Amino acid sequence: MIYQILKSLTKTEKIFLYSAIAIFFISSLLWFGYFINKNTVSVPVESEAYAEGIVGQPKFINPIISNTDTDRDLSQIVYSDLTELLDRYTVDSEGKTWNVFLKSDLLWSDDKPLTSDDVIFTIETIQDPETRSPLFTTWQGIIANRISELEIEFTLRNQYVFFLDNLKDLKIIPRHIFSSIPSSNLKLSNYNLEPVGSGPYKYTSYDLRNDGFITQYNFAINPNYAGKRAFIQKVSIKFFQGIEELIDSFNSRKIDGFGNLSHKNIEKIKIGNKLTELKMPRYYAIFLNQNMSEALKEKAVRQALDMATNKNKLVGEVFNGKAEAVNQPIASTIQGYKDLGLASFSIEGAIEILEKEGWKINEETRIREKKLGKNTLKLELQLIVPQIQFLEDTAELIKTDWEKIGVKLDLIKLNPNDISGDVIKNRNYQALLFGNILKNNPDIFSFWHSSEKFYPGLNLSLFQNKKADESIERIRKEMNTEKMITEVGNLQEIITSENPAIFLFSPYYLYASIKNLGGLGEKSLVIPSDRFKNVNEWYLETSRALK
Repeated sequence: MIYQILKSLTKTEKIFLYSAIAIFFISSLLWFGYFINKNTVSVPVESEAYAEGIVGQPKFINPIISNTDTDRDLSQIVYSDLTELLDRYTVDSEGKTWNVFLKSDLLWSDDKPLTSDDVIFTIETIQDPETRSPLFTTWQGIIANRISELEIEFTLRNQYVFFLDNLKDLKIIPRHIFSSIPSSNLKLSNYNLEPVGSGPYKYTSYDLRNDGFITQYNFAINPNYAGKRAFIQKVSIKFFQGIEELIDSFNSRKIDGFGNLSHKNIEKIKIGNKLTELKMPRYYAIFLNQNMSEALKEKAVRQALDMATNKNKLVGEVFNGKAEAVNQPIASTIQGYKDLGLASFSIEGAIEILEKEGWKINEETRIREKKLGKNTLKLELQLIVPQIQFLEDTAELIKTDWEKIGVKLDLIKLNPNDISGDVIKNRNYQALLFGNILKNNPDIFSFWHSSEKFYPGLNLSLFQNKKADESIERIRKEMNTEKMITEVGNLQEIITSENPAIFLFSPYYLYASIKNLGGLGEKSLVIPSDRFKNVNEWYLETSRALK
């Protein structure tokens, strides 16, 4: 019947019929696609495995003694921080007593119970000087009392509104594993390489070369994790001796991703990839020690040096845009950050400031000088620079610009370990190019309070300002968020108005991965290992589900 009808149609009628049928099917497909997109959502599903590459070697996969990025990376995968284990917490009206309540039925990856005893043990071990924990200073003056199997009471010596950040940074270690080991011998335990944790993944094995080099760590989903079950069933960390070897491995698809990528190495990646840029609450600055230079005691000189520093040029030429220019002591990722704007770069403006204050060019040396009584003060400075390529490049660019305003800048390039030791300890520098790593809160006591002017404090500009001290102290105690944010803004203005340092830039943390990695998110990190804080949310595959 249909055949006879088709046979009776003219050529033109057949074209119209076939076109109508085609339009009908195409419209149906489009409508179906529209319906699916409108009524469903893409959701992550379980996938098999992900491999990340790291340059380095693990040594202590134990969060209370970890002191390298490699160890902290693996600890983040295996251990839970205290807040992940909490059902709730309370704070008294004075902000000095914090009560935390654990979730019930918590288990370690070896199926042993996790209770308040583990929390107390972790803190007491950190506070024991014999442990030599990097967290020792953070937990001094804090008393942890066991109230019950699920409740711990923390008593603070002084009110500290950001104590919750301490809890977020505290990873709990198992008492049943480490309690029989003297604190001084903790680093000798095999459990530092075969960890028992409570994080999203559990340790399963590691691979060792004949020469002792660990080539790979293997982890599987931890069914006892208190949080959301991970999407990726297995995670492996592969170790390399150098960045070239690591990048070659990524290009040959032996690994799926790696972090801490230098902007200069981006072009070495030859395969399709996803590059994630993550901000970190850190900045680099030239810290000015006025005690070591008469010229730096003049605010006009400090202002001129700041104006003659082209921060946008540094971001562009040193980092190829993979950094953020900064002009203040609070990072843009931190609550209370107030954008004060960059000081305008102007060689002419800087010269005008110096001329106005009596700094004249010596036509023979091309260095500015100023008469102070019978003495002639020259605008000569020494800048201590760590032997790290991007900092050396930064210093060279700054030197060139400062010479244009009549400043002679001698660069003293030193091993970073020497700078962290004797140079900073003795405050033996006129100017120091260095970085500050902040927490994810506006507590900058260690870096800018006058009590931290000398070692082991980190007030590298030896900054002293009564109003700033009072503001810093109020911020640590202010429980009203709006008032705290206002105070943080005021503090930034107080510090920057004195020009105690020349703030430069905050580099991004760059993570390269296969294109289908999801869940890493657009977020900020405090330290590199924080990329694994939500590793249980990483995924490689998705499906459609009804909304």
